[in-house]
Amino acid sequence: MLFNSLDFAVFLPIVFILYWFVCNRNLGLQNVLIVTASYFFYGWWDWRFLSLIFFSTSVDYIIGLAISRQQDVFKRKVLLWISIAVNIGLLGVFKYYNFFLENFVNAFSLFGSDLRYNSLNIILPVGISFYTFQTLSYTIDIYRKQLEPTKNFVSFMAFVSFFPQLVAGPIERAKKLLPQFEAKRTFNFDKAVDGLKQVLWGLFKKMVIADNCAFYVDTFFGNHEAYSGSTLLIGAFFFTIQIYCDFSGYSDIAIGVSRLFGFNLSKNFAFPYFAKNIGEFWRRWHISLTTWFRDYVYIPLGGNQGSKMFHVRNVIILFILIGFWHGAAWKFIVYGFINALYFLPLILWRRKRTDKKKEKTNHLIPSKAELIGILKTFSFLVLVRVFFRADNLQTAISYLGKIFSASLFSIPQFANRTGAILVFLCILVFLAIEWVGKTNEYAIEKIGGRWKRHYRWAFYYVLVFCIFYFYAKPQQFIYFQF
Repeated sequence: MLFNSLDFAVFLPIVFILYWFVCNRNLGLQNVLIVTASYFFYGWWDWRFLSLIFFSTSVDYIIGLAISRQQDVFKRKVLLWISIAVNIGLLGVFKYYNFFLENFVNAFSLFGSDLRYNSLNIILPVGISFYTFQTLSYTIDIYRKQLEPTKNFVSFMAFVSFFPQLVAGPIERAKKLLPQFEAKRTFNFDKAVDGLKQVLWGLFKKMVIADNCAFYVDTFFGNHEAYSGSTLLIGAFFFTIQIYCDFSGYSDIAIGVSRLFGFNLSKNFAFPYFAKNIGEFWRRWHISLTTWFRDYVYIPLGGNQGSKMFHVRNVIILFILIGFWHGAAWKFIVYGFINALYFLPLILWRRKRTDKKKEKTNHLIPSKAELIGILKTFSFLVLVRVFFRADNLQTAISYLGKIFSASLFSIPQFANRTGAILVFLCILVFLAIEWVGKTNEYAIEKIGGRWKRHYRWAFYYVLVFCIFYFYAKPQQFIYFQF
């Protein structure tokens, strides 16, 4: 079930009414409703996925309790590794098995051995990379004695399967989200209105910006040999905008919908395209994933402690794993490695955390240095995103080769020039709104706060009009494939 579908437009009000008007006096009943709605929401794609998420939930619930009751250090560690093995094992079978098998066979073929093998013909369960990391962090935190396990299985099921963020995050920590399922919730009108505003902005980003960019992105990447370098550069630019609006749009909708039910989810994007360097960008982009890898991979590896070369090694491992998390393909590994290389000068010159105060300043006109930093970082992202979007590594290299050819200086080719200009204008308006609202939780949170009421509502109606004007067949969110 897609957030931008008519199915969800029917599903959400029904759950909302039942939650606040039927189950409002019973916390346990509210949680049962959330679990039921979440499993229905998830099973809408394929009911067979439900057994997988229930199995993962049950394993980590049982192991979490077992770890907390066990005092022997060795046995606690064994239990933790069982949880890790089960979660990573499931992820490995469904997402990475064919990749490793094919590369293993290809490696032997270099020595003249022709191995026969059978790949698994299985569907990647929607959201498995997200809820696997969420449950895994639960058992790790219990092992570290940073969290007490819950004894309420329904609450834990609700934490794992909570439908607004189940499919594409944010990846929540049990320390923050689980207590919210165990505390009484009361309806807050202002909080609900704020949630609806964030949902509106998320839908605008997805349906007006991302989906319109997608038409050109799919056209150019689908047949890049037929286009000039200048056209392909615009295609890469459109994809850079598309992936941000698509994914952050999902996060906005997830956070906004959660507020309707009295929950607070973590902020997942902090206007990353206004970052002045790559280090700042990764602190602002997909925050729940990058902090997960920081806390459970980077810091256990040693982080920035020890020698500089030791630090460099940890950063490279971190970015390669982040890239590989996105998919079982060499293009994602290369994507992560290139980000690591671009990140290394910040380590070598110790500029990674410079001037955090400037990130929070609320000025309308950027300084010259700030503008140069933003443009340099964004330009790098436009080019490196080609590895992310291309079908494979060879296509990405060919695509970039075409960009850096003499045809880069030719006039771009468009089948629908008027449509492309309209998309550009929409992007410019979108970026202007994001820039004005860059100090808020989301761009339109406080925009219009001092306007007269009819002007403020006119602004919201324009956003609604744009959403309906551009609405066609619902487009799947990009990160559903991960």
